[in-house]
Amino acid sequence: MSDNPYVVRRESRSEFTPVRGLNYHLRFWGDPALVTAERPPLVMMHGWMDVGASFQFVVDALADERYVIAPDWRGFGLTETPQEDSYWFADYLGDLDALVDHVLKPFAGLTQIDLVGHSMGGNVVMLYGGVRPDRIRRLVNLEGFGMPATVPSLAPKRYAMWLDELKEAVEIRPYKSVDAVAARLRKTNPLLPADRAAWLAGHWARQDAQGLWQILGDPAHKRSNPLLYQKDEVLACWKQITAPVLWVEGDRSTPDQWWGGRYSKAEFHERLKTVARHETHTLSPAGHMLHHDQPEALARRLEAFLRG
Repeated sequence: MSDNPYVVRRESRSEFTPVRGLNYHLRFWGDPALVTAERPPLVMMHGWMDVGASFQFVVDALADERYVIAPDWRGFGLTETPQEDSYWFADYLGDLDALVDHVLKPFAGLTQIDLVGHSMGGNVVMLYGGVRPDRIRRLVNLEGFGMPATVPSLAPKRYAMWLDELKEAVEIRPYKSVDAVAARLRKTNPLLPADRAAWLAGHWARQDAQGLWQILGDPAHKRSNPLLYQKDEVLACWKQITAPVLWVEGDRSTPDQWWGGRYSKAEFHERLKTVARHETHTLSPAGHMLHHDQPEALARRLEAFLRG
C-alpha cells in the first residue's frame, strides 16, 4: 500500500438503474445544474477489465466542474453480469443507447452528450457515434484502436475455437490482499504511481467471504469472440460520424503489442482518415492506460477539445 494515499479531489456518488434487463452501476461527479447545451453531460466509458471509477484521476484533474457520468459496462465493476457465454459489441451499443436515454431524461430539450471511451469503450463509442450521430456533440476516443482486418476464411477456425472454449471453465485468479491487487495493477502498468494503484485496487476488486480479493470482471470476457471483426462495417459506421472527434494515444502504446505484428499504429491512423473531422494527440510518457499515466495532460486536452 502507498505510504501517501491518493487524495480524491472530487467525490463521486453511485446510482443503479435497470438497463436492458441488467442492474447497471453508474458513477456521477458534479452537479446536474452545470449542464447546458454547450456543456452537456460528459459520459465516460471504460475499457476491457476496467471500471468506471478508473476515470477518477482525470475528473480530479479537470480545471472546470463538469457533470460527469462513468458507468460500469455489463459484467464489469458493480454492474450485473448477464447469463451469457460471451460478450458482443451489439450488446454494448444497446446498453450505451439506453444509458444515453437515462442520462438525458432529466434535461428537457437536451438531445446531445459529450462522449469519451477508452480502449474497448473507445471502439464502442466510435461505432455509436456513427450509428447515433445526432446524439453526440463531441466524441473522444482514447486508445480504442480496433482490431486487425479479417477475411471470411478465418470463420471456421474461429467458431471451432469458441466451441472448444465453451467446454472449459474460465476464471480470474483472486488475490490475497488489496495490496496484491495494487501490485498486479503496477506490474501490468509500470507507469502507474503507487498511490493511484492503491486507490484503484479497492474499486477494481472486492473482498469475498473467504477473505480473497476478486477482480470485478466476468471471466467470460476472456473467451474468444466467435464473430469476426468486420473492418469495412466499422469504417462504414465511422463515415457517418458528424461530431468532431479527438483521438489520444500514449507514446509507449501500439496495437502490435496485442496482435503480434498483424495490426500497426500506422494502419489505424489510415483508418482514422475515414472520420471527417478529427484531431490526434500523443501523450508522453504514457502507455495504453494513459488516463492513469497522464491524467493532468489528458484533462487539458479534453478541456480544450470540449470547449470547441
